[in-house]
Amino acid sequence: MSRTVQVAVLQTYAGVDPGDNLHRTVALVEEAASRGAQIICTQELFRSRYFCQSEDHANFELAETIPGPSTEALARVARARGVVIVASLFERRAPGLFHNTAVVLDADGALAGMYRKMHIPDDPLYYEKFYFTPGDLGFRSFATRFGRVGVLVCWDQWFPEAARMTALTGAEILFYPTAIGWHPSEKQQYGERQQRSWELIQRSHAIANGLFVAVPNRVGHEDGVGEGIQFWGNSFICDTSGSLLAKAGSEREEILIAACDLDELQTARTHWPFLRDRRVDAYAGLCQRWLGEPAG
Repeated sequence: MSRTVQVAVLQTYAGVDPGDNLHRTVALVEEAASRGAQIICTQELFRSRYFCQSEDHANFELAETIPGPSTEALARVARARGVVIVASLFERRAPGLFHNTAVVLDADGALAGMYRKMHIPDDPLYYEKFYFTPGDLGFRSFATRFGRVGVLVCWDQWFPEAARMTALTGAEILFYPTAIGWHPSEKQQYGERQQRSWELIQRSHAIANGLFVAVPNRVGHEDGVGEGIQFWGNSFICDTSGSLLAKAGSEREEILIAACDLDELQTARTHWPFLRDRRVDAYAGLCQRWLGEPAG
């Protein structure tokens, strides 16, 4: 039997009304399902504009429980359409305890699992450490009707350790819900290099681990501190060799859909046997912060 799965990522903008963002995302999931998609992933924190541009206690009001309004709305669509949905949410776990969390809803609407973002950035206009407690669920993957799904979130995408650990749990498709863009003042000098590096590192994870990688990024300019952020879109889906199966542009909302033949994992991992040849007896140093000489 064929194990080809239709994978979709949603590249969208975010407005100021969280309810409207949820409504539009549900509509995009419906459209993707009507076009044959079986696993559908949202961008990072799709329910709101990217609030981490500033440190503002009022933004904690955007958080929600899991289960909660968003998971309930998306579960209804998953159940009605028979699709798997990966969704990125601002989780309110307890008073004063918040996470950047991805949920995986199976095709019957049940919660297959959740992942809490492990790597939390703290950069200009990306002040996520103010809002998010680092994840405590570890690196995980989840069995769904259409395949085993792994999820990492945005800043996680730069860390090969995270991709490898997720692959070792059995992930066949690795999703990276993302919100990344340019500081407008830097775009002319650094923009092309930044975007190219972002794509290249994630395609390399597909090669090194012999799995599919799917990356939905948001698009559009969002006001904030100073000039705000221009989110660069360029969402993509690549195969086990890192080859692009589908790629979005940088200007508009898009639904990307690509066929992913999960049987390719067997071929990729036997022809390029990186998992076989790992020296698991020699990697203890990876658990250390630094192995070199102290700075002079």
